[in-house]
Amino acid sequence: MLVKTRGIVLSFIKFKESSIIVRIYTEELGLQSYIVNSVRKKGTASRIALFQPFTLLDMVVYPSGKGGLTRISEYKCSHPFTSAAYDIRKSSILLFLSEVVSRTVREEEENRPLFEFLYNAIVLFDELETGFENFHLAFLLQLAGYLGFGVSSAEEVITQVAFETGGATALGNSLMQLQQLEPYLKEVIQHAEDANLPNGKVRRELLHLLVRYFQLHVDQLGEIRSLPVLSEVLSE
Repeated sequence: MLVKTRGIVLSFIKFKESSIIVRIYTEELGLQSYIVNSVRKKGTASRIALFQPFTLLDMVVYPSGKGGLTRISEYKCSHPFTSAAYDIRKSSILLFLSEVVSRTVREEEENRPLFEFLYNAIVLFDELETGFENFHLAFLLQLAGYLGFGVSSAEEVITQVAFETGGATALGNSLMQLQQLEPYLKEVIQHAEDANLPNGKVRRELLHLLVRYFQLHVDQLGEIRSLPVLSEVLSE
């Protein structure tokens, strides 16, 4: 029985000569993996473009057993990006967030509130022309809530990172150093994307702090490979 669903592309790997195995978080079925044939042949560049991270799709799919591979019967882009794919800052943020979601969202079952949050956040981010410098910080804070370890206060994050890991972050090893970030994190918690942060350095340090917070709560999260790239792009 075919299933009609929206989906959010998270990642893909090459498979055989011209195919891919793509991981997609779907509205109806949760996290699924699909084999898609003949998308890497010459002349099919537009098709492989539909499986870049955080591409939003309308699909008709074959259901699978838990953890199994299956196939997509039909697919098309449901929201073509107007800016996110063409602005280096926005594309770097998208790549980073898609990697975080790919490593943290593992449910192979329907979770509509989480799906709606992710889908709507991606659409909103693409439509923002200015004022998106703090988007990734606000996104991480909201995602933590959907994953079950939401942030109740800036002090909570600082304390956990400092004491549960010995403060071993890119920011230094002392609680005092981390506490300097507390008012800025509080600002992001209270005002989300509209938070008033003084510069890229503070933004970068908050990013590393929140990534470390995620690493404390998500088993085997590991290193976020796109983090250094985003840190560099948003350093100013």
